[in-house]
Amino acid sequence: MIMSFNKVEANSKPNDSTSLETTLAQQETSFQNKKKLDKKTLRKIFWHSCMLDSSWNYERQQNMGYSFAITPAIDVLYDPVRDVEKRKRACTRSLDFMAVTPQLSTLLLGVNAAMEEQNATHSDFDDSVIAKIKTSLMGPLAGIGDSLIAGTLRIIGTGVAIGFAQNGSLLGALLLLLIFNIPAFIIRYYSLKFGYNYGSEIIKSAAKSNIMELITFAASVVGLMAIGAMVASFVSFNIPLSVGQGEFAKPITDYFNMIMPGLPQLLLFSFMYWLLGRRGVKTVWVLLGTIVLCILCCVIGIML
Repeated sequence: MIMSFNKVEANSKPNDSTSLETTLAQQETSFQNKKKLDKKTLRKIFWHSCMLDSSWNYERQQNMGYSFAITPAIDVLYDPVRDVEKRKRACTRSLDFMAVTPQLSTLLLGVNAAMEEQNATHSDFDDSVIAKIKTSLMGPLAGIGDSLIAGTLRIIGTGVAIGFAQNGSLLGALLLLLIFNIPAFIIRYYSLKFGYNYGSEIIKSAAKSNIMELITFAASVVGLMAIGAMVASFVSFNIPLSVGQGEFAKPITDYFNMIMPGLPQLLLFSFMYWLLGRRGVKTVWVLLGTIVLCILCCVIGIML
């Protein structure tokens, strides 16, 4: 599951850009670029990240999956005999609270791996900054990921697939899988490489600008446009009532459409959104209620 109404909102995580920039600045010493993580290890992290949501829990959400994903880096960087204490602290850090869009989790994993590498190769590295970076990144990445991937990419893929599925074509299901998963895997793969290669540099750049907020806003606008197009195209709501008599009778739906094309569909969608988002009604009950309502309407001659 990529996104749900139960998911913790992005703004519930700390994102103090000023303190983050200060913390990173304190770590800018004459560190040498000693790379210990090879491509094989990074590939392991990539594949392990696909299991991020497999052990989701209410206390710390994705922390078990995140710990599993970063484990290949910990195994390489910290010797189980010589670096026992550092290894323990790294494992403990990996089990902190985690809530991020799975497809962008690799960016966080890449930055985390780069900083664990610095911690393993430099005795004067303050390992508390690793936890601070994770905490500061979760909020922006969750906001961007949910808007860009779950709120835009998935909606576009679903919109394309529904058109084929309505005609009984199996291509609809295949297109949904391809349109969503191909870009999602590309984003997941290159986010890991980007996060690892550039490490804290990307965090310092983001802390000095509002680029993350701009990306989130732009993705939200595109997602809302896609949802609006889907509502107008695929939601059907016909009211079998007419105004007037004889040949002058006109369906009441036409009057609604004269006010605004697709107004009945918009009202129905807005009511469903109000139930889910404002009243907190569970999705299952909304679906069951819709099914029962459709059956009753068909019995009395109303086609929804």
